[in-house]
Amino acid sequence: MLRKPLPILILPLFLSAGLAAAQVALPAKKPSVVSATKPAPAASAEDRVNALTTNMAQALALTPVQTEKVRAINTTSVQKVEAARQRYAGQPPAKLRGAIEDIGLARLEQLKDVLTPAQFSRYQQKREEKLGIPTVRGYQGTPPPTLGGRSGEE
Repeated sequence: MLRKPLPILILPLFLSAGLAAAQVALPAKKPSVVSATKPAPAASAEDRVNALTTNMAQALALTPVQTEKVRAINTTSVQKVEAARQRYAGQPPAKLRGAIEDIGLARLEQLKDVLTPAQFSRYQQKREEKLGIPTVRGYQGTPPPTLGGRSGEE
């Protein structure tokens, strides 16, 4: 059985969270007693939202109005992902992946409404580059026997 990869739409949220956490976790050149005995805190949801929104605003040249709408979309998405993590803790990972995929698809639809077609295209391109997704357009894998293929073959 083929497993779906983690939804591409929500991966930037996780990537920005991981980068933010990695930045926080780096020790100072001269570690203090507090940092040596206490683990660094993980990036907060607000930090992830701010980092994601700032990156999108810069990469897509968002207007101030677009930036605030994107911030609201990102805030809602991050909150829903955090709630899903808590809700599905200790359950099979497939359930969490499904919830995250739904959240990501909803986020994508909301972003389509806020971004111009050129900005949305740029967003998709940057996301694909960042995640290492092949840029071949239109390929969705082998179609089921009833949905495509060459006519006359059975």
